[in-house]
Amino acid sequence: MKATTVHSASVLARILEGPLRGFRQDPQQVVVVSIAVVIAYLALSPTLMLFYGSFLSQPLGVAGSFTIAHYRQAYTDPATYGLLFNSFLFATGSSVLATSLAAMLAWIAIRTNAPLRKLFELTAIVPNIFPPVMLAVSWTILLSPRTGLINRLLMDLLGLESAPLNVYSLGGMVFVEALITTPLAFLIVSAALYSMDPALEESARVAGSSNLQVAWRITFPIVRPALLAAVMLNFVRAIESFETPAIIALPARIEVFTTKIYREAIGAFPPNQNLAATYAVSLLLITMFFVYLYRQLTFRAERYVTVTGRGYRPNIIDLGAWRWPASIAAGSILFFIVVLPFVVLLYVSFVTYVHVPGQKTWDLLTLEHYRSNLGDTRTYRALQNSLVLAVTGATLCMLLASVTAWVTTRTKAAGRGLIEALTFIPWAFPGTALAIGLLWTYVYVPLPIYGTLWILLIGYITRFLPYGLRSMTSTVVQLHNDLLEASLVCGAGFGATFRRVLLPLLRPGFIAGWILLATIYLREFSMSIFLYSPGSEPLGPLLYHFYADGNLGPMCALAVIVSGVSVGLILVARRLGKVGTAAEGA
Repeated sequence: MKATTVHSASVLARILEGPLRGFRQDPQQVVVVSIAVVIAYLALSPTLMLFYGSFLSQPLGVAGSFTIAHYRQAYTDPATYGLLFNSFLFATGSSVLATSLAAMLAWIAIRTNAPLRKLFELTAIVPNIFPPVMLAVSWTILLSPRTGLINRLLMDLLGLESAPLNVYSLGGMVFVEALITTPLAFLIVSAALYSMDPALEESARVAGSSNLQVAWRITFPIVRPALLAAVMLNFVRAIESFETPAIIALPARIEVFTTKIYREAIGAFPPNQNLAATYAVSLLLITMFFVYLYRQLTFRAERYVTVTGRGYRPNIIDLGAWRWPASIAAGSILFFIVVLPFVVLLYVSFVTYVHVPGQKTWDLLTLEHYRSNLGDTRTYRALQNSLVLAVTGATLCMLLASVTAWVTTRTKAAGRGLIEALTFIPWAFPGTALAIGLLWTYVYVPLPIYGTLWILLIGYITRFLPYGLRSMTSTVVQLHNDLLEASLVCGAGFGATFRRVLLPLLRPGFIAGWILLATIYLREFSMSIFLYSPGSEPLGPLLYHFYADGNLGPMCALAVIVSGVSVGLILVARRLGKVGTAAEGA
């Protein structure tokens, strides 16, 4: 027995000898292998367990055999084709409308001499700090057929007997989701407009074309890849969205993929996690296909490059008499995207009950909703949980993204292409599908994190790692390898080089990515609603439960507090970044 053990140990040592020798000769391989293992675990474990759950014959946590019964049940049900139709209509309509609004707003704000255009450009990105749940709720307060403020106002003014508008419809969902996703499309389209070489437009004007002809024949074709990319990205964002469907589709009994998954996993009694996993697999495959198309589209966009080594500045188009009409059009878009939702939430947070503003409003003003939130231990716990997730999660995610970006762009290590391919999976993973995959994973994996903050932290890092990678990759490619090689030649290990050389140089991208992730984590909802348990409840589910229980005043007060905390996080992060720069400069 002893001889067998000694023999096995020697065989294992011989097997490991090659890799260990390689690690000793090139310590960089340890980093590459470690990153590969972490990324593979984060990306593959929920994916494989999601498929496993969809093919398992028994419920979550019970051993069973493989079966296709859940797929047969799902796709022999005619209602499934109805939710497919609704999902595609919702995603297509909202993405096209959002991109159209964003294109008009971006063109007016960046390429014309319309008054207040700089203010429009700054205001357009403000909704990124608002919780999407909050924006969807504000439109139900405005357009509900029974109590909507706009409907009540129109009925009083026009003498109507019934509400003219109904947000609880597929059209209402498209409208609200489009307003929520317009800022994302604006960022993509405005970047393309900024990078345009104006020489082509100037040539067209010299040839006698009007501003409208130049916009249609020159500007639009050049930014077409960016427009298509915005449509594609917003389509994926909409089809995986759970915020708008949870607020509008669930009460209206409109079925889309995410509401169906929620009904099967949370709303049904008993819950059918197998069927939820089956629908989540279908949703994952759809989003992966469209994310692949998006990546192909942005990759091929190089055919439309107009930026060269020659210096240039995008010219400003003189609109003449159309300056103010253009400014009014842009201001109207921002009024619906930013001003109106936030004013409504602020108003509801200060009144005793929701009503059309009038003389009696002064008697109904109150701070009670803020007092109830600030004195509620449940709110404090949720705020504490979300802050822990935001600060810790964003920091860990950005550290992982920094090393991953360095491995995939600045090393020639074997397998870096595979690591890059694995990061593609979280990019396409819908929040609801990832949550179901994580549920299946941590019921079987012997780690005691099921129902704790840790499972939320892993889910957040996994899903939003591509956001951090996007920020860090664009920063890492600007660094020359000489800086890192000089540090390594001087005897510093990878850890010391990363801490003392790489991180300080990457700080602008790191801080930008950290701010983006921290604000997303603070208001995250679609995964949290599936993964939280009593004691680990973050702010997103708490906001939704306030809404579902009809506590609109406390819900709006909490949403305003969350927005304030988001702004505070951004200011602190920017301040810390500047402090570091000043210290270094000194």
